[in-house]
Amino acid sequence: MSTPPSLQHLVERAEALLARLEAIVPHLLMAPDWSASTAFRYRKRGGSGAIEPVRHVATIRLASLVEVGPQKERLVRNTEQFVARHAANNVLLTGARGTGKSSLIKACLNEFAPRGLRLIEVDKTDLVDLPDIVDLVAERPERFIVFCDDLSFDEGEPGYKALKSILDGSVSEASENLLIYATSNRRHLLPEYMKENLTYRHTEDGEVHPGEVVEEKISLSERFGLWVSFYPFSQDEYLAIVAEWLRAFGVGAEAIAAARQEALIWALERGSRSGRVALQFAKDYAGRHHV
Repeated sequence: MSTPPSLQHLVERAEALLARLEAIVPHLLMAPDWSASTAFRYRKRGGSGAIEPVRHVATIRLASLVEVGPQKERLVRNTEQFVARHAANNVLLTGARGTGKSSLIKACLNEFAPRGLRLIEVDKTDLVDLPDIVDLVAERPERFIVFCDDLSFDEGEPGYKALKSILDGSVSEASENLLIYATSNRRHLLPEYMKENLTYRHTEDGEVHPGEVVEEKISLSERFGLWVSFYPFSQDEYLAIVAEWLRAFGVGAEAIAAARQEALIWALERGSRSGRVALQFAKDYAGRHHV
């Protein structure tokens, strides 16, 4: 017996409505196959988020990162404490672009992954779901780093308060097997304006009290227990990084010495002597010479 046209139309409309509701109603965050990778990404589609394994994890090693010795020592020490189940801090890596902030975190993952370290990359727009991620991994035996790359916020972004609460200040805190490692070119993570200095007030004894607006600007970065600062490289440091990358690509010592002038011209044209520019030059040089 065939369905009457009016009933068929009603069924089709109901199915379309259910499909639309399914797209916007949040679903419970499901655990991925934790054995599929050492690195994962949190991705949001519609109203639902999912943690997906990274198929091709960056292979960079700590030994490949040169001219950032003090920064490397501090981050490795903190990560070692965390993996060993000792007290450790959330970390904010700040400073000049292309100086190895993100690379250092990836290298730490490769160093400590055999001991149970795992990384979950979360975009700043998805930080509102950070409490769900914390709850999902809380009972896992692994140690998790939530990685937020190039972190900065505009006024009123919802992820700002979610991150602030998890770091310090919420009734619900991060579990002991999770830390947050974030990189940023900006120390205070929020834009700062000259007019905000007008909120400073001076007392009769000369003491200066920061205004509430300024206090709010720095309150998030202060919640990171460890700050690791990166600085622009000198010419010699840049050339040392170039040499390290060229060696990694199999370039011989004589060729590395001969490439110095080219490397300097490359940096001059790019307007930067960063580690990223050094790697880009090394790739170009190795490719041109069929290394």
